Amino acid sequence: SAGISCKHSSAARRTVYNIATAPVVLTFAAVTTGTLPPGYSPQGIYCRVCFLKTDSMDQDKEYVGFATLPNQVHRKSVKKGFDFTLMVAGESGLGKSTLVNSLFLTDLYKDRKFLNAEERITQTVDIIKHTVDIEEKGVKLKLTIVDTPGFGDAVNNAECWKPIADYIDQQFEQYFRDESGLNRKNIQDNRVHCCLYFISPFGHGLRPLDVEFMKALHEKVNIVPVLAKADTLTPSEISRKKQKQSIPFAVIGSNTVVEAKGKRVRGRLYPWGIVEVENQSHCDFVKLRNMLVRTHMQDLKDVTRDTHYENYRAQCIQSMTRMVVKERNRNKLTRESGTDFPIPIVPAVTDIETEKLIREKDEELRRMQEMLQKIQQQITTKQDVF
Repeated sequence: SAGISCKHSSAARRTVYNIATAPVVLTFAAVTTGTLPPGYSPQGIYCRVCFLKTDSMDQDKEYVGFATLPNQVHRKSVKKGFDFTLMVAGESGLGKSTLVNSLFLTDLYKDRKFLNAEERITQTVDIIKHTVDIEEKGVKLKLTIVDTPGFGDAVNNAECWKPIADYIDQQFEQYFRDESGLNRKNIQDNRVHCCLYFISPFGHGLRPLDVEFMKALHEKVNIVPVLAKADTLTPSEISRKKQKQSIPFAVIGSNTVVEAKGKRVRGRLYPWGIVEVENQSHCDFVKLRNMLVRTHMQDLKDVTRDTHYENYRAQCIQSMTRMVVKERNRNKLTRESGTDFPIPIVPAVTDIETEKLIREKDEELRRMQEMLQKIQQQITTKQDVF
């Protein structure tokens, strides 16, 4: 039936029940409990104040629809899926693999090969990627774990962080190339969004290697310091190392399930008791997981995109601009002096791949200029003939 208008605002209206006959006054009990006479159906808009059926057209006129934009973005994001790249760094034996498996409830290191003492002597810092697809409540996540075996294991660890810094720069460079290319539709993002740096619990604080690593990489990647194997420290030792702060996170990792107080929990069983991984009074594992996955995963990706990658991109563009300006000045001096040989200049300190890309672009521009000159000559020739 056609509705009528009441004197109250549209904010007081809500969809309740519709009647096939004339509009009538509805009691509040009938509206809330749904105990209505025959002829009512769950359609129509009624006023919450006077319970008169109002005209739905009034509400439609005041409703544009852009309030549904968050829902549209949500559906599109869920359909596309998400990706996250996590790097773990630290010396061997600090529980990096166990903690990653505990964080994401998966086994990423099924085929891991353990090195003996002789192989560790000659081992250098390596970069190994593990990728796994995880789905939770219909949301898909492509998780990439970048492991750094060999870091900090040598006798001389001078500049052992350089392979890690080079790898991060290589991912920035690859993304910069893909972004500058012709096909930008399906760019694969392999940039490192976060680095978990494991601090050894043995000792009296940060070692020189820890300080140098974080100083060298803090402008390239988001670093989250983690105090490894917190179950080897007393509460007072943890407090001294953390200095009453949440960071570094004092964590414990475990992939085994034990029984504690009648409940099955993930933890470690010792002769003196049980250490529960997800017990916040035992360690900061829950705080780390909440920060890394539940609350700040998108923030880490945004900082990587808007800060670290933009800084790298700006440096590349500035370097390319300087090279182009120097090349133009050199060509100008060559034309003015009338010499055929190029004037030597000191080459800029740039990446080899970047220089190669610039040369290819210059060669492409030169070919296009020659083609334009030929077309102009053909046009001029045709005009002379006519």
